[in-house]
Amino acid sequence: MRKLRTIEINRLSVEEFKEAEKLPLVVVLDDVRSMYNIGSVFRTADAFRVEAVYLCGITATPPHPEIHKTALGGEDSVAWRYFPTALEAVEDLHRNGYFVYAVEQCEGSTKLQELLRGERALPSKDHYAVVFGNEVKGVHQEVVDACDDCLEIPQFGTKHSMNVSVTAGIVMWEFLRQLQYL
Repeated sequence: MRKLRTIEINRLSVEEFKEAEKLPLVVVLDDVRSMYNIGSVFRTADAFRVEAVYLCGITATPPHPEIHKTALGGEDSVAWRYFPTALEAVEDLHRNGYFVYAVEQCEGSTKLQELLRGERALPSKDHYAVVFGNEVKGVHQEVVDACDDCLEIPQFGTKHSMNVSVTAGIVMWEFLRQLQYL
């Protein structure tokens, strides 16, 4: 096998990306403090052609050199909006017909791998949103309360959580896989 050169990968331009069909998923960042995490989420959202990223509360917004350092231009291709609170973002998403998940460890949460199975399977909607929380405190409780359901990634080690950008990447991939946009 030969590693492909960048020119051979044939990626979309920013303009082509903006016109392309998107994964019907909005990623909401609730008080994410690290600009490197924010940039990483933008870069992954670009990779999976996510509809938009909503930045809420203390979450920094582009343009910023620290966001760009990990986003590598993803902040230019992926649509984004700012909301003073994640609760306002969730309310806006509900008004526009989105089914909203908080990604959090909650009583009775849906395990990520069970999105298409059982009584709590991914509802048949046109658009979905996932809310990711602060690196220390997670998703605010009032935001969890406003969401339609909670998603949880099962973990088997000694730590109780994963990095927010890693978690976002896993969840975005699973939505892409389960909605069969491959």
